[in-house]
Amino acid sequence: MRSLAPHVQGHLAMLSFSALVAGSFSLGSRVANQIDPVALTQARFLLATVGMGAIAALGPGFRTVHFRAPWRWALLGGIYAIYFVLMLEGLKTASSVATAAVFTLSPVLSAGFGWLLLRQITTPRMVLAIAVGAAGALWVIFRADLAAFLRFEVGRGEAIYFIGCIFHAALPAAMRLTNRGEPQLVATTLLLAGGFVALLPWGIGPVLATDWAALSPLVWATLAYLALIASGATAFLLAWASHRLPGAKVMAYTYLVPTWVIGWELALGGSPPPALVLVGIGLTVLALVLLLKDETVSPARRGTGQPGTG
Repeated sequence: MRSLAPHVQGHLAMLSFSALVAGSFSLGSRVANQIDPVALTQARFLLATVGMGAIAALGPGFRTVHFRAPWRWALLGGIYAIYFVLMLEGLKTASSVATAAVFTLSPVLSAGFGWLLLRQITTPRMVLAIAVGAAGALWVIFRADLAAFLRFEVGRGEAIYFIGCIFHAALPAAMRLTNRGEPQLVATTLLLAGGFVALLPWGIGPVLATDWAALSPLVWATLAYLALIASGATAFLLAWASHRLPGAKVMAYTYLVPTWVIGWELALGGSPPPALVLVGIGLTVLALVLLLKDETVSPARRGTGQPGTG
């Protein structure tokens, strides 16, 4: 993968990211009401830290890493933890497809954070793509019901998850701004460890109150997936891509998540969404295509194009 151009590496990382993230929606919706979201998130960060730490130790190792400004990892990890908790809380009442559609609003938010923190300029094509993707997301969120849209009837689960997406959208710019040159595997491990520590004051109570031995096999399987794939692997992919693409383009791949979720739902025995909802899914895919065509922005307009040194 390193032989490919940096922007190609970023795109491949985010393609994988979108497929893996989609699984967390489908699996998470099936266990959200069987375990406290904070307890599940605390456990997933612990397992993910151990798993990624072992891989990092076999790779670049930690001995040559200077742990400068450790507050960065508590901040970044805390953002990541809040997102995951609110995602599971939202999935208690919202469908996996609807929450995945909310997730596709992240590029709008990410573009804002990219400008605010890195002064990254959003091109006209990107503005158009983001608008098309947002329209598709709203179409799915309101279930193709124009009357519901005009009344702005947003479900509780979708509203809770949208707050989580605000935190998630800030990650690419925040990662780039606080990067100090750590190897990617090490940075991912520290991010996950930071999330575990930041959540601990709130997570220790739910963890102790959970009857772990009584949990169903599906909950344990979901925990393993969320920890090793949806936390560890996707955190690595997101960090990798964030150092090679502008924040808005990194989050552009969220437009593929609803499509992947439909595939996951069908694979897990679920039913396809109504035909009219598929129109919104199509708009999100079109938004991704528009963004991927926009590869001619000059470095001056994209920001530095390099990891942040702040």
